[in-house]
Amino acid sequence: MQKCLTIPHYTLMSKETPCVAVCMIDPRTKLCFGCGRTLPEIARWHAMESTERLSVMALLPVRMAEAGLAPIAGSPKGS
Repeated sequence: MQKCLTIPHYTLMSKETPCVAVCMIDPRTKLCFGCGRTLPEIARWHAMESTERLSVMALLPVRMAEAGLAPIAGSPKGS
């Protein structure tokens, strides 16, 4: 039996991701509106070690607040 390939990507992500499947970059701050990461961080996320991911994730709430961005609620992981 073949597996269904239509499952949204965010249900398959690691628990060590801030992604909420709202992937839009703010042109002013260069941060993702959904998670607060930069494009370079997003691009190399899969190659980061767990400790580096957790370090970046710890910075995101302050980073977004300082940039004046409110996190956009997306689809929760695993739903």
